[in-house]
Amino acid sequence: MAETMTYRVPGMTCDHCKRAVSSELGAVAGVEGVEVDLDTKLVTVTGEDLDDLRLRAAIEEAGYEAV
Repeated sequence: MAETMTYRVPGMTCDHCKRAVSSELGAVAGVEGVEVDLDTKLVTVTGEDLDDLRLRAAIEEAGYEAV
């Protein structure tokens, strides 16, 4: 069953940020989609069996912090 998780990532400011976060999250097992909204600083991840710790680690790997 698909699930959705949303994170606030205040450090994102540009398209490079968006691509970096999307790329790292897209590589996490179970992730089927990533939507980044630079205006609200929200990242929405959809997929199966999502792991919060792995998703947060992927955001950190991209150079940002999920709060």
